Amino acid sequence: MQIGHLVFGLAGLLALVSFMPPLAGRLRLPYSVLLAIVGFVLGLIIHVHGWAPLVVSDFLDSLQDFEVSSETFLFVFLPILLFETSLAINVRRLLDDIGPILMMAIVAVVVCTIAVGFSISAASGYSLAVCLMLGAIVATTDPVAVVGVFREVGAPKRLTTLVEGESLFNDAASIALYSVLLTVLAGGGALSTGKVFYSFVFSFIGGGVAGFLMGRLACSLFIWLRGWPTAEITLTIALAYLTFYISEHYLGVSGVVATVIAGLVVGSSGRTRMSPATFEQLSSSWSQFGFWANSLIFIFAAMLIPRMMVDITWTQILLVLLVFAVTLLARALMVFGVLPLLGLTRFGTTVSPAYRIVMWWGGLRGAVSLALALAVTEQHNVPYETRQFIAVATTGFVLMTLFINGVSLRKLISRLGLNQLTPFERTLRNQAVVVALEELRGKTDEIAQYDHIGQDARTRVQSVFDATLASVDGGELAQLSLDEKVSMGLAVVAAREEELFFDTLKAQVVDWRTAESLLARAERLSDAVRAGGLKGFEAAIAADLRYSAGFRLALRVHYLFGFQAWLRNELSKRFTNLMCKRSVAQQLIRFAQKELQPLLGPEATGIIIDAHRHRLVLLENALQAMNLQYPVFAQWLQEAYLGRIARALERLRYRDMLSQSLLTGEMYADLVKQIDLRWGHVQKHPPLDITMSARELVGNIPLFQDLSPEASAAISKLLKPRLAVPNQYISMRIGRSRAMYIVASGAVTLHLPDGTTVELGTGEMFGEMALLTDTEFEAKATSLGYSRLLMLQEKDLNTLLDRDPVLRETVETIAKQRLRALTVWQEFQSGERQHEPLPDLK
Repeated sequence: MQIGHLVFGLAGLLALVSFMPPLAGRLRLPYSVLLAIVGFVLGLIIHVHGWAPLVVSDFLDSLQDFEVSSETFLFVFLPILLFETSLAINVRRLLDDIGPILMMAIVAVVVCTIAVGFSISAASGYSLAVCLMLGAIVATTDPVAVVGVFREVGAPKRLTTLVEGESLFNDAASIALYSVLLTVLAGGGALSTGKVFYSFVFSFIGGGVAGFLMGRLACSLFIWLRGWPTAEITLTIALAYLTFYISEHYLGVSGVVATVIAGLVVGSSGRTRMSPATFEQLSSSWSQFGFWANSLIFIFAAMLIPRMMVDITWTQILLVLLVFAVTLLARALMVFGVLPLLGLTRFGTTVSPAYRIVMWWGGLRGAVSLALALAVTEQHNVPYETRQFIAVATTGFVLMTLFINGVSLRKLISRLGLNQLTPFERTLRNQAVVVALEELRGKTDEIAQYDHIGQDARTRVQSVFDATLASVDGGELAQLSLDEKVSMGLAVVAAREEELFFDTLKAQVVDWRTAESLLARAERLSDAVRAGGLKGFEAAIAADLRYSAGFRLALRVHYLFGFQAWLRNELSKRFTNLMCKRSVAQQLIRFAQKELQPLLGPEATGIIIDAHRHRLVLLENALQAMNLQYPVFAQWLQEAYLGRIARALERLRYRDMLSQSLLTGEMYADLVKQIDLRWGHVQKHPPLDITMSARELVGNIPLFQDLSPEASAAISKLLKPRLAVPNQYISMRIGRSRAMYIVASGAVTLHLPDGTTVELGTGEMFGEMALLTDTEFEAKATSLGYSRLLMLQEKDLNTLLDRDPVLRETVETIAKQRLRALTVWQEFQSGERQHEPLPDLK
């Protein structure tokens, strides 16, 4: 086929499909159904077009010359469709419903395969292996038609996530089963349940691991391509194809699962790794790629329908009807039987009956099933009767789901009311209309006066506002409970918080690592608000201020081995995160005052603001503790933060001047270069100096200040520097050995058994009584702030005191004094000693 002929045919198809979306909207047909109709018609007329004009005839000839094989569907179009769908899915919402999704994607595929296999085998003369392969082919669902209807009618996002998630993963399950069964048919081997199970598990899990690793590799490469949007988007295209091909041909695992997981990784992590401008373009670019792939794959698959259905018999028509009925029954068993049971366990979530009805009826099949059937027809070592039967049965079944389920799905969603806003959403929407129109009515009047617009025109425009306001029930807000208003307001503020953190990344106020951490915590906060309202928010902000797992591990490694670099890095990250969170918390309070109060009223907004002010106090306290301990780093952090904001504002101002034609493109490019040079110092990140050298800390302790340099050096070798963070419990035992501590800087609280506390400051020691006396008394110690401690284990203490008699006398004196005080306290506690009366001073 000539290249020009090929390009002409593809361009003609693209021109044709560009008119399909508006036509489908006018005809009120799902887009995939209209594509199937057009493709079917093209598949008929490409063989009979002598009547057509020359240009049309040549176009149809080019379509007839296309050699569309199953590999074209699977290796050219499928990776794009999978990656585009997974890229657009909210990973956190997907994980919320991962139980039902995997149940429908894996177990439902197996159930459908078995049900179709045994029923068709019993009703026909075909072997069980053939019928099972037919079941695997028709088990995979196609989300395109369903999701298209969802978007048109405004179905809930959760329902869309359930259907899309199922379709992404059941492709992998279906193809894995299909591959094993095709090998059995083509090679004549025996059907082994163990072999099928092992192959499926290995393919599924291996594909997931491969996709995750390749997705993470791509995210790390985005950092090298930042600032080059075309290169970054090109890398995502390469990732989709390379992940699919390498997984299938080199690793022997599921390319479908690998591509899906890679898309999910890029969609969740890529937004902080690639440049912000690229991430905003990524969605629209991949939406375009997905539109092309979906349109062409449906057109090409539908063009094959006349060829695949040409030899259909009445018996096969009855078998197609049986396949349709059995798949509906098998899907009903899963949706109405297994899913509710799964919802009762901790692995599942509750799916409403209306959602389950749509999931049951919306199991449309599409291009993937047709591609798998086409692949069977290309296997010449499979008997012709088997190939013809699978092609006919699959094609007939796909057409039935499209023209019966697909066409009626819109009416079903409307009948179930899933395209309607909830009463709460409707109330909030009406309140937004009232607030917006009241504000816009005044602004419109001001514009009319400024532009000298006549009174008649102003009156007619104002009448539109008046009519709209009259039609809206503004009193619905009073019908909502206070808890409902607060929960909705907190959800709005949580979503705004994610936007603000992403804005700081776009403005380059923070680096991608900080932004990734901040966005992850903001998403967890949003999840907590959705699940628990105000109580969930309060629990989430308390958890947010706790130390991360990485920090705790770094601190543990530091205590065990004295390694400081990791802990220094974790402290620096915490400092930066707290600074950004404080800034955003202040912005959120202003946002609630300005935007939420008109919508929710002063009472609910006041509760939301109070909750965020409490959060701000907690952030201030945590920052203050670090500011006191690390003032130099705190000053640099504030300077760098303000400098990055100034740089972003300067860049924005020049961009505005460019848009107003005050600057040329060359002038703007030169100014941007100057900005990067002028503010380059704010990108440098000086390490946080935690000053944990034992020799330096020993010099700050009064107990050791009179020692000679040689003695100080000898003691420094025995003392182990340790950092304690605020509220951290300080253990007096390290493994099987006991230890004492000296406070080099900061403060420690000792908690005595009677509930009283004693605060120790710089130079004071604790834990020595258990080492120097026979008492078993051990007080619990916690750090008041970021405290630098010197730890001395029992064997090292004996060595140290043997070397220095003066030091031994000092330490033992302190221990005896504390022991005497402890003895007196215990006598009072036991009643052996009474308080002596005060003398009469008269």
